[in-house]
Amino acid sequence: MSASPLPRGFFDRPVDEVAPDLLGRVLVHGDVALRLSEVEAYAGPLDPASHAYRGRTPRTDVMFGPPGHAYVYFTYGMHFCVNLVCAKEGTASAVLLRAGQVIDGLETARSRRPRSTERDLARGPARLCQALGIAREQNGSDVCTQGGPMLILPGEPADPSLIRTGPRTGVNGAKETPWRFWVDGDPSVSPYRAHVPRKRKPAV
Repeated sequence: MSASPLPRGFFDRPVDEVAPDLLGRVLVHGDVALRLSEVEAYAGPLDPASHAYRGRTPRTDVMFGPPGHAYVYFTYGMHFCVNLVCAKEGTASAVLLRAGQVIDGLETARSRRPRSTERDLARGPARLCQALGIAREQNGSDVCTQGGPMLILPGEPADPSLIRTGPRTGVNGAKETPWRFWVDGDPSVSPYRAHVPRKRKPAV
């Protein structure tokens, strides 16, 4: 798929502006391309739900860098998730890429998730990373420079009349903040799940 990636200025804006504007854009990694249908915004040290809320750590260092880079993290000891860093350097804002439809490299994506239906191939942030082969090695990747391992192409922005917004999925802090954005009616959008506190096992 040949096209110039989105410019860095696209990401150098408030995270809640960038997030809905990513819907319909195309994420490319290797020979797999995906049209984004669902994202979530996180506002760094201002946002209790953000990994960067308590400040800079080795894990979150990429988030504090310049916009237009990927922040990839490992979760639950099993899965990777990918975010795109936004706003001015030092703000640590980022957009979590939650779901999308594979539009190129379908056979490669299927080989990575052989038991998945086409609808569920990249329906959820961990599945998205599995389908595109995104892992720790892509942390810090520049998504705005042609020839990089992972790019964000312009695609076709979602129709504004179809963009919906609501609370973010499964977060505890700032759980009512309506910074989850999705394309209404798109079958690849993941189901909403509220945060459920983990029950502690009683002491023996």
